[in-house]
Amino acid sequence: MSDLHLGLAAIDDRVRGFPAGHAPLRLAEISHQGWKPYDGAMSLPLISLDRPAFDGNVAAMMRYVREQGVAIAPHAKTPMSTDLAAALVAAGAWGTTVADIRQASVLLKAGLNRLILANEIGGPSAVRRLAALLARHPEARLHVFVDSMDLAASFMETWRDREDLPPIGLLVEVGAARGGARSIKTVEAIVDTIFSGETEKVSLSGVGAYEGAAATADPVETIERIDALMALTVETHRLVRARVGSKRPLILTAGGSVFFDRVIAGLDAVRAGDAATTLILRSGAIFFHDHGVYERGLAALDARAGFALGGNIVSISSVFKPTLRIWAEVLSCPEPGLVICGMGLRDVAIDQGLPRPLGFYRDVRFCGALQPAATVSKLNDQHAFVTTGGVDLQIGDVVEFGISHPCTCLDRHALLYSLDAEHSVIGALPTQFG
Repeated sequence: MSDLHLGLAAIDDRVRGFPAGHAPLRLAEISHQGWKPYDGAMSLPLISLDRPAFDGNVAAMMRYVREQGVAIAPHAKTPMSTDLAAALVAAGAWGTTVADIRQASVLLKAGLNRLILANEIGGPSAVRRLAALLARHPEARLHVFVDSMDLAASFMETWRDREDLPPIGLLVEVGAARGGARSIKTVEAIVDTIFSGETEKVSLSGVGAYEGAAATADPVETIERIDALMALTVETHRLVRARVGSKRPLILTAGGSVFFDRVIAGLDAVRAGDAATTLILRSGAIFFHDHGVYERGLAALDARAGFALGGNIVSISSVFKPTLRIWAEVLSCPEPGLVICGMGLRDVAIDQGLPRPLGFYRDVRFCGALQPAATVSKLNDQHAFVTTGGVDLQIGDVVEFGISHPCTCLDRHALLYSLDAEHSVIGALPTQFG
């Protein structure tokens, strides 16, 4: 992996975490320094990945999809790390999911060529931009969501007029509360448009959906809405299968990181009765987990007994571990029971909840847990206000925070520091959010 995408010939102390005043290093050299987030040398705040926990999550999810007889193309938007995307493919992922054209460019340039672009991309100009990208990647095998006749027609026209493009597959998206066709009548119109100009280079390759947007505050209503979307997805697949015949390979894809059990249950009839269709989940954030939105999501999944390994229902909350941490130093103790840490909105997301103080270190030693006593009461740009709950935190202590919602946290950081079980840095993973 080149360091040049960070704007540097090598990594130095312009990047968070890198020790101030240290000579520049190439990425591969960082893993040999023996740094720890609480060693007093690394510049704080920084974000870290618990690599043993991540590897355990990967092993568990890959085992799950194998046992369920489905495939997975993890969504790369969570870390936007080509290193981690490649690791997931090496562990058995079918391919990788992206959200837009730029993300597709990042993955393609890293040699990850089998992609699902699980979103509509825009109008004719966007189709031409995607074509310009794919013309430089003849090895690409991309499948893209389509939920309108206009977008389908734009693909037909652009691919018809150019000889230099690799094949592309169009996935008819059905949806609820986000993009996606809402009725079979709309689906029929999209399928007719595709069929009117289908060639070997641009063709109908399956059906897609995203169920997470259908969730509401009411868990019963949420499951009803998701199950209804899965029923529409099955109906759409049956319509597509009838049009293309029994032999064409098709993709059927849905499944984020919270309701994938309902996806598998809802689409099981297709999987069981159509050997030419591959059911592909797109769960991505689950490999990272968190101390917030996904913690709550997996608890809800446990409540509906939705996760099984080895044929037995098991607690998914006990199997998957949070992997991401923010490390920050105590800067001030302005009044009893309150400390100010050097971490804020520029370092961590709060859209799904405030970060959680987990433990603290003093003089390079672990001094104790901060749960359930300490809490973060608010953040501003670069400060976290921590109510100590009686814990004796002092200026210079290093606090380890758990985060909520990795998808909106990692984009604040150019490097994700990979830690071993002893919290030593064993790698630095560039993120490429643009």
